[in-house]
Amino acid sequence: MTQTLALKGSKKLLNAWAFYDWANSVYSLVISSAIFPIFYGALFRASGVEKVTMFGGEIARAPLISYVTSLAFVFIAIITPLVSGVADYLGNKRMFMKFFCYLGAISCIGLYWFSLENIYFGLLCYFFGLVGFWVSFAINNSYLPDIAYPEQQDNISAKGFSLGYIGSVLLLGINLGMILYLSPVVKSWGMEEINDQPIEIMMMKYSFIMVGIWWALFSQYTFKHLPKGYKRQGERHHIILNGFRELKLVWHQLGENRKLKRYLGAFFTYSMAVQTIMLIATYFGEEEIDWGTPEFRQFGLIASILIIQLIAIGGAYLTAYLSKKLGNIKTLIWVNVIWAILCVYAYFLQTPMDFFIAAGLVGVVMGGIQALSRSTYSKFLPETTDTTSFFSFYDVAEKIGIIIGTFMYGMISQLTGSMRNSTIFLGLFFLIGIFLLLRVNKVKESM
Repeated sequence: MTQTLALKGSKKLLNAWAFYDWANSVYSLVISSAIFPIFYGALFRASGVEKVTMFGGEIARAPLISYVTSLAFVFIAIITPLVSGVADYLGNKRMFMKFFCYLGAISCIGLYWFSLENIYFGLLCYFFGLVGFWVSFAINNSYLPDIAYPEQQDNISAKGFSLGYIGSVLLLGINLGMILYLSPVVKSWGMEEINDQPIEIMMMKYSFIMVGIWWALFSQYTFKHLPKGYKRQGERHHIILNGFRELKLVWHQLGENRKLKRYLGAFFTYSMAVQTIMLIATYFGEEEIDWGTPEFRQFGLIASILIIQLIAIGGAYLTAYLSKKLGNIKTLIWVNVIWAILCVYAYFLQTPMDFFIAAGLVGVVMGGIQALSRSTYSKFLPETTDTTSFFSFYDVAEKIGIIIGTFMYGMISQLTGSMRNSTIFLGLFFLIGIFLLLRVNKVKESM
């Protein structure tokens, strides 16, 4: 505790905390958004199959990965408060952050062996990659009020996301060069396959190994400087279930903090749409946009993701700047307005250029809404050393939103036969979020 108080607000500690975004964001970009979705589809196409036999039945490739993703987020929503409870009583949340960081990194490396013959093992690695990323990210978020003063939190939160975008774009650029430029070179040497796999597939697999190494290696700087955490005083029995008790306690405390409670309601609503869009954007572009050729589809999808990441760097800082001028809540309202307009625009996308324009606009507001949402929540917290439980509540709310959002998106797409109709549905979440945000500042409490 003494170490935390002594270092709070120092440049070294703030930079170490923000640098974890540099370490782990390569997972969210390379695995979740870019290379893995393309690899997954190419693997099935190369094998000439669209369905696999699992658990006594046949499942198509798209629903299969969707089911595994949903199941992973259910698991994350359950395990996060469990980890929170144990970490509070042991006073060592850094240890748990390390564990889930390494779990995710090792799982990324394990994706190298993803194949239709080893489908169970491959999906298990994909599952635990998600778990490792989101749980370690939740623990890192919980450090924010411990390491930064309120007036520092907007900027350092934005810096974290910006570092994440820069690092992930750097690695994705290297991976893209391997797939698009190194593959033809290897083929010119007379090698069409490596280990009975097409060169392009193998380059994607090498990318998964690089993500795991990058994540584990660069996180060491964060682990070196972050404090262990606070040790909760009191009874030590039932610590496994204590995380859920803490969530219940947080819920009761929300009744005494109307501003925080109203903000969480708004966050839950619009975050449901934001996270769903981030998870399905690549699949939407692949299915709904006329790319002309398979080669241009691959290049165009990765290029659009790079556009999002690069623009999001400036978007995060722009949002932090506007929050100083307008206030956090007013800035979030305007960002939600832009998101709602984007959802309507997405309904009419047809050409690759349309998709690139949408990607640029998404980049402006994507990093901003995530960074500002995190720092706004931190500012609204009551005076407490129990930041882990409060951020556990925040992350559980976010994950439940993802489960609901992705399920509803898929259901509407299935019932209507088009992913475009789902974008209008997501736009409604942003409109509701705007309404709920308008109610936050009506509570007479200082920020």
